[in-house]
Amino acid sequence: MTIHTTHPFADPEPDPVRRFRGRVGGTVSLWTSGDDTSRAGLTVTSFLVAAGDEARMLALLDPDADLTETLLDTGRAVVQLLGRDDRALAEMFAGQSPAPGGPFRQAEFVSTPWGPRLASARTWAGVRVEGAQPVGWSTLVTTVAEQVEVGDDAEPLRHRRGRYDR
Repeated sequence: MTIHTTHPFADPEPDPVRRFRGRVGGTVSLWTSGDDTSRAGLTVTSFLVAAGDEARMLALLDPDADLTETLLDTGRAVVQLLGRDDRALAEMFAGQSPAPGGPFRQAEFVSTPWGPRLASARTWAGVRVEGAQPVGWSTLVTTVAEQVEVGDDAEPLRHRRGRYDR
């Protein structure tokens, strides 16, 4: 692994749309999918929750990410909200810091019908894929929430302008 003095994904010519998006910010979630033999995960802030008789969770995912492939193959995922204490784990799942043995070895995960769930996650949802389509440089994945657990959360991990809020 190479240690960079600058952000490895920084845009050398600032794109105003990326800069605008960075100012929107949001709570950091961890999307995980797969089973005990093959699983993938990715930190995601570009997501929203749509209430309804069948609530939906929509996410903009990197089409080349392992999570996107696994999620579309299995049709299921766990969406968990991360707290401030999960910052290092968020960095590992984002590919921003080393994760010896892989990011799933850096914390305890439990199996669910939707995929691996971070054992310490107090607020999480089990979702099934309803559809996916390309949107800009991302894949818009629409999921239906099949189970939602809302617990007493610690302070949420939030990301804005390329940094975690303190």
